[in-house]
Amino acid sequence: MTTDKYEKIHEEVPGQTQNQQPGVEEEMTPAPIFDDKNYKGSEKLKGKVALVTGGDSGIGRAVSIAFAKEGANVAIVYLDEKEQDDAETTVNLIEEYGVKAFRIQTDLSDDENCQNVVDEVIQEFGQINILVNNAGKQFPTKDFLQITPDQLQETFSSNIYSMFYLTQAALPHMTKGDTIVNTSSITAYNGSPELIDYSATKGAITSFTRSLALNLIEKGIRVNAVAPGPIWTPLIPATFDKTKVKEHGDDTPIGRRGQPAENAPAYVFLASSDSSYMTGQTIHVDGGDFVGS
Repeated sequence: MTTDKYEKIHEEVPGQTQNQQPGVEEEMTPAPIFDDKNYKGSEKLKGKVALVTGGDSGIGRAVSIAFAKEGANVAIVYLDEKEQDDAETTVNLIEEYGVKAFRIQTDLSDDENCQNVVDEVIQEFGQINILVNNAGKQFPTKDFLQITPDQLQETFSSNIYSMFYLTQAALPHMTKGDTIVNTSSITAYNGSPELIDYSATKGAITSFTRSLALNLIEKGIRVNAVAPGPIWTPLIPATFDKTKVKEHGDDTPIGRRGQPAENAPAYVFLASSDSSYMTGQTIHVDGGDFVGS
């Protein structure tokens, strides 16, 4: 898939909104690019089982498909019944590559639900080798004083508490050579005046990644992160007004929003032995938006 294709999609996105979090991919116009047909798998993850949260759509869908191309069986977790069609589509897309897929609907902000997810995946596949903590929500709020305790609780519960719960549930089933990949964000590094609580969770995810990497290093389990910039996922129309959706990504150095398929190879790299000398690190897939240390 050429860069021209990505640029064309960027230009074709009209203003649009959705009224639910974290959004539904089927309602987006045009549809995000989640499968780069030029990306050819080479069995980097053959025989492994990946658990991907927020795997029904957006970056999670693209990552799940890329993992399937590399030979992994994939379990996806999604939040709401409204996302069921997205989840079923993703399962079918994964299985087109000759591997097995499994979907689970639940709210990961509850620790018991996280344990149940792991139990179901172990029952289905017998192992977990790759954990991708990707699910998240954001609620733009211009006035800092208007961030309510309920909003703060929901944002932190969805974005960072869930990572603690699910990782704690999964770790007893992971061994040397297994990997964890967390989804951080450009906002953890550049900040965002209207996404203060969301940015705070992403900063926490970055620190969580670094600290957990050190904690697990003797067990041979590597922990890294990807920090996407403005990517065309359901979270965007579910979050912003029509004008901001239309202009989304215009201010990056590359001059456009990214597509989920442009993130997926970074997750494959971090999940595979190609990144065997990396842990506690973050890959920035953001159109040049963040350049720093």
